[in-house]
Amino acid sequence: MNTTLHPIQEDDREPLISIFNHYIENSMAAYLEQPLPLAYFDVLMKLCEGYPAYVAKDEAGSVAGFGILRPFHPAPAFSATAEITYFLHPQATGAGIGKLLLERLVEEGRSRGLKTILASISSANEGSIRFHLKNGFTECGRFLRIGTKQGRSFDVVYCQRFL
Repeated sequence: MNTTLHPIQEDDREPLISIFNHYIENSMAAYLEQPLPLAYFDVLMKLCEGYPAYVAKDEAGSVAGFGILRPFHPAPAFSATAEITYFLHPQATGAGIGKLLLERLVEEGRSRGLKTILASISSANEGSIRFHLKNGFTECGRFLRIGTKQGRSFDVVYCQRFL
């Protein structure tokens, strides 16, 4: 599959929210329980304002996934640290798109002076934990049983990658 990355644009609103809602409704990967309206796109774009944000598009121009960096914390002491978020269309997993998004975000983060990227991952999302560990992250913390979704308790695992 020939995948290209593009900065997120208004045209990506519906497919991006659709992908995110898939994980909200069908997995423990997204922390929310109720699907989001299309207006949440604006909230997401505000969260990552000033940071890289990309969609991955397949050869037909369809959105196969998205990835963003956003501030970890608003205090200036943490200005060199960002948190990463990405989700792929369920049919696009395992095709290298996650790695493509990750590496672009790392490259741009480094060029913007970031020193650390954090990933906050549900302990029930073992595939994401494996992905991050395989791609240069190390587990640096775990908050035990702090989340509940679909009646299931889960840990939040923090992984860290130094740039």
